[in-house]
Amino acid sequence: MTSVRLPDGSLKEFDSVVSVKDVAKSIGSGLAKAAIWGEIDKQPVELDFEIPSGEPVDLKIITKKSPEALETMRHSCAHVMARAVMRIKPGVQLAFGPSTDGGFYYDIESPEPLTEEDFPAIEKEMAKIIALDEPFERVVRPRDEAIKVCKDLKQEFKVEHIETGLADDETLSFYQQGEFVDLCRGPHVPSPKRIGAFKLLSIAGAYWKGDQSRQQLQRLYATAFFTQADLDAHMEMLEESKKRDHRVLGKRLGLFHIDEMVGQGLILWTPKGSFIRQKLQDFISEHLVRQGYDQVFTPHIGKLDLYKTSGHFPYYQESQYPALVDRDYLSKLAEEGCSCSQLSNKMKDGEIEGYLLKPMNCPHHIKIFDSEQRSYRDLPIRLSEFGTVYRWEQSGEIGGLTRVRGFTQDDAHLFVTQEQLGEELIGCIELVKVVFAAMGMEDYSVRVGLRDPDSSKYVGDPKNWDLAEQACREAAQTLGKDFDEDPGEAAFYGPKIDFVAKDCLGRKWQLGTVQVDYNLPIRFGLEYVGADNQTHRPIMIHRAPFGSMERFIGLLIEHFGGCFPLWLNPEQARILTVSDKSEEYGRSVEKQMLAAGLRVKADYRSEKLGAKIRDGQLDMIPYMLIVGPRDAENGTVSLRDRSKGDLGAMSVEEAIAKFQKEVQDKA
Repeated sequence: MTSVRLPDGSLKEFDSVVSVKDVAKSIGSGLAKAAIWGEIDKQPVELDFEIPSGEPVDLKIITKKSPEALETMRHSCAHVMARAVMRIKPGVQLAFGPSTDGGFYYDIESPEPLTEEDFPAIEKEMAKIIALDEPFERVVRPRDEAIKVCKDLKQEFKVEHIETGLADDETLSFYQQGEFVDLCRGPHVPSPKRIGAFKLLSIAGAYWKGDQSRQQLQRLYATAFFTQADLDAHMEMLEESKKRDHRVLGKRLGLFHIDEMVGQGLILWTPKGSFIRQKLQDFISEHLVRQGYDQVFTPHIGKLDLYKTSGHFPYYQESQYPALVDRDYLSKLAEEGCSCSQLSNKMKDGEIEGYLLKPMNCPHHIKIFDSEQRSYRDLPIRLSEFGTVYRWEQSGEIGGLTRVRGFTQDDAHLFVTQEQLGEELIGCIELVKVVFAAMGMEDYSVRVGLRDPDSSKYVGDPKNWDLAEQACREAAQTLGKDFDEDPGEAAFYGPKIDFVAKDCLGRKWQLGTVQVDYNLPIRFGLEYVGADNQTHRPIMIHRAPFGSMERFIGLLIEHFGGCFPLWLNPEQARILTVSDKSEEYGRSVEKQMLAAGLRVKADYRSEKLGAKIRDGQLDMIPYMLIVGPRDAENGTVSLRDRSKGDLGAMSVEEAIAKFQKEVQDKA
């Protein structure tokens, strides 16, 4: 007897062995025709997979309307693209070809490098392959045979991956389509004709397995959708994204600067960019005061032992700057005859006395908590800091403000009792919601990152993990919306709640995060005296509503397209004189605006009014106040909105009141 439990909870039973497709047919011919693949007990399987008899299994049948379907179709299209490239460029070596949020890519090594001029030929060949409609056939081979298959195909990257990355797999699966064979877990669409509209996008550099010391590859980016209309809409979005690129707008608007002499991924904030950053800090600080936070300041470096105790050094060693060796200790080693290679090994292993550029703020905040005896009456203790931290990102991954080597977090750590945990988590979530609402990004999703029970990455008592994970679930439920649970996405010390916001183009950005941590207080031996006069261990909450100031401002530049709202814009209004005769009145208006606390500048140049308006539009000034002889007589200004155009004449007092209300409402 084969028993299948469907997503609606209903049970279907069969007397004989059945495949996923058989089950789909038993439900309806339309579903059987639309089915792409299936999930049995949340594991992807092909439509011809035979369902085991015995205990009921959970089955979900995936169609192109399912959220998972697009990723599968794109992965199938990646195989088609790789096959087309190999036909056009003999001798190509394949690395990895996963799907991404916006499409897919394939890393390749080609004797003759690809250029964008090859795109039309590749796309034409892809269309031919799809028209052939040769199925994606799954073939499973024992480990030794799988290695031989890849060697026969002269695919050395695949051989290495089997021998190292898949070293524990006894059998491996391949997918074959015509002459093309690729190592792949699957699943794939049942027919290449299920692949809709596709387009190659760009070429970038990459390294084999992300290691700069390994072979340099080419990464071929592409995308695919089930319909041409969806592809066209996506391409329009990409064009709009190019216009909104924060690296371009940031330079044009003079918000930040990156200088090679200073260093890659290290941001120089100009006065305008600094204003926006400070305004955001002031905004969040107001809410921190309301919620009872205390601000602290900590150094940019700390002793290596601090991060070894916290676990950040061993767990994130590869993404940290090398340790700074204590001078006296270095002299001592030299006297003992320590060679350069021995010193290098000691630095790599952390077996030195030295310092580390701060990779995280939490160990510093822990030591502030631990600097005096604490009572249960003191808790919760909420410590906040705009703390700058440093990570060693690979050169090829650094980009603008969104991937940097030095960044400032709107960081805070709360030390709470078990009874306070739930309420404090809700307070942290409220703060994230306030940030999103003020920025007009109320379309967001929530993920709860849990530990992977099969991984050794996570530290601490499983019972504490259970408590922490349940607290995160309950806090996420207070949002009144569905949330995803992601096993394996927790930090090494605790589970977390991540917020993924959509910008105005529908792109997803991982922003605020809240984490529950039972483990670092144990590692540092933190205590407080309870009502029973006994010592107890506090629980830590890590939270950062913005995430990183750099990344958040990069997102805001693109979200607003450089057109910051009035409360956040460095220059809120610009006074434009019709001619030199109106300069005296213009200066009077400017004085009144400044006295009202508004950020205004004036353009008194002897230029035509049209040129001044054009410059204001290019600078994305929210409002332009045009003044001429008639305005001087009537005490008015002619108001121009950067997006709506002319709004007509109004008194200076009315204009001031309008601006002040817009600032107050954070419209």
